[in-house]
Amino acid sequence: MPQHVPNTPVCRDCDGFATAAITTGTRDGDGSRATLRVTCRACKGTGHTAPAAVLARAGR
Repeated sequence: MPQHVPNTPVCRDCDGFATAAITTGTRDGDGSRATLRVTCRACKGTGHTAPAAVLARAGR
């Protein structure tokens, strides 16, 4: 029997990939690449956004 999954809208800015690792081009002392972790500003790293109806009610 299929499981029902709640319909949570995906962030339109990051398409659900809320965190990215970006290489700086340099290497650490142990030889691994130096990376920066960057999170999406729109969804604050969750990958999902609140429905528009919730946002409209919060403003009242």
